[in-house]
Amino acid sequence: MKLHYLAFVLFFFYSAAKAQVDPLYAQYLNNPFLINPAYAGMNKYLNVMAGFRKQWTGFDGSPTTLALTGHTSLADNRMGLGMIISQDKIGENTNTLVQAVYAYKINLNQSTLLSFGLQAGMMNYRTDNSELNPYDPTDPLFSGVQNTTKPTFGAGVLLRSDKYFVGLAVPRLLKATTDFESTSGTGEVDLYTQHFYGFASYLFLVSDRLRFKPAALVRAVAGSPLSTDLIAQLNIEDRYAVGLFTRNFNTYGLLTQIKFKQYRFGYTFELPTNKSVGTNFTTHDLTLGINLGLFSFHDTLELSDF
Repeated sequence: MKLHYLAFVLFFFYSAAKAQVDPLYAQYLNNPFLINPAYAGMNKYLNVMAGFRKQWTGFDGSPTTLALTGHTSLADNRMGLGMIISQDKIGENTNTLVQAVYAYKINLNQSTLLSFGLQAGMMNYRTDNSELNPYDPTDPLFSGVQNTTKPTFGAGVLLRSDKYFVGLAVPRLLKATTDFESTSGTGEVDLYTQHFYGFASYLFLVSDRLRFKPAALVRAVAGSPLSTDLIAQLNIEDRYAVGLFTRNFNTYGLLTQIKFKQYRFGYTFELPTNKSVGTNFTTHDLTLGINLGLFSFHDTLELSDF
């Protein structure tokens, strides 16, 4: 369905030269690799995860995100190597990202590790204007398919021990722009502006079978309000995880994950309030992961990521 309202909103962002934002992820608590390259090879195995996120189900043109990530430890766990492939679609815009990731780890002591990560690749920005219903169909800005590919580069650092995890990252450092021609003349559109992430969690041992893991994620981007996620999660018998979270106290959600041998399955349900898009548009986030041992120093039974 083509909505004049959606076209107006998208045209407004074009006119104001606002850059697109990173896709939202709810499973970063169990897969920090999504937002921080320093997490590559953090655990002693090959980790592969596939994710699907449908935001604001039932809202025409709402964001849909697909992600495939894989990373492994190398050189007796001193380095990490990985790859991120993702596609984010909102309205008529589709962004496809491919990045290679490298991390180097330093053992500060027996239980504390410092990791530095870099990631580089390409981002394709594609706009299919046939899905729009613009006010002026003859405007070249809204005709045909616009396709632009730009290089991306990101960096991150994290400090991790048996009890806590603290990380800072800028997944895409390079600002992306493109030129366009419209009936009002030639101009420049910001395709992307840098996002800054800060993430921290702490692990409390309640009993031999139960652990409590509070966490917080702060996301900052120029021109937008600061975004903060607060999470409280319980890990049960190193196999089950369940938690609650809120994003800016506008959205509330339930986090779940089940680990069976080398497999992991996660599901997140988000419910916005009337301060956001309204309670009619829920969000669903699914992930499926597998841990594999490739080298003699790999240990697929390691549970520190849980």
